[in-house]
Amino acid sequence: MSKYAFGKAVNMGYEQAIEAVTQALAKEGFGVLTEIDVAATLKKKLDLDRPPYKILGACNPQFAAKALDAEPQIGALLPCNVVVRKDAGGKTLVEFMDPNAVLELVGRPEIATIAAEVRSRLERVMNAL
Repeated sequence: MSKYAFGKAVNMGYEQAIEAVTQALAKEGFGVLTEIDVAATLKKKLDLDRPPYKILGACNPQFAAKALDAEPQIGALLPCNVVVRKDAGGKTLVEFMDPNAVLELVGRPEIATIAAEVRSRLERVMNAL
């Protein structure tokens, strides 16, 4: 994938993938706080047609509280974004922001520990899809 995200193509439709990832996130203690329909926004604002693309803002309250206690400015890097999209070939992809890559910007050991646990949980979500 990249230095800042990981994910995979899933063998399900776009709407089904949104539902499946939301349920898998819940099993790992994450709620979806925000849902941004990027394709609809680009269509409305710029009249651009794009394949379906949503950003889900996932948050685990316990880890968010620990991270905020350790580093109050870390809210600028929260929540954990999860992208569900269709590529140009019609495949459905689910991609996760890598908390290790983003949170290492902070450079604090206690944040690295939290990021490692969040990454582990997001990997379990990905593997459940």
